[in-house]
Amino acid sequence: MICLDTNYLIRGLVQGSEEEAKLQTWTREGHSLVTSTVSWYEFRCGPVTTAEIETMSLFLHFVLPFTELEAEVAARLFEQGGRKRSLKTDAMIAATALVARASLATNNRKDFALFAGLELL
Repeated sequence: MICLDTNYLIRGLVQGSEEEAKLQTWTREGHSLVTSTVSWYEFRCGPVTTAEIETMSLFLHFVLPFTELEAEVAARLFEQGGRKRSLKTDAMIAATALVARASLATNNRKDFALFAGLELL
């Protein structure tokens, strides 16, 4: 299972982008593509058109929830990351991927690399 970070949701819509190519490849290879409710929220904040939302929805098998368990893991990751305010949302996205045992496809490797146990693509 591959969890898409917000930047993959956005850049995956750009024809000819590396992210679009990877989404196509992963889909052909039969990987389950998912995203967190946090990334989906950020994506939907846009600007994004209805057609773009529908297109990205075709790639996704489902949107992973953010529950009490993810909140507990995110808090622990936030602590690991040095309690940097800029990492709050990233900790939530990382926690969702970790709980789901999914790899995270992101262009923000620097920040996500701070979170132990998270496999980055």
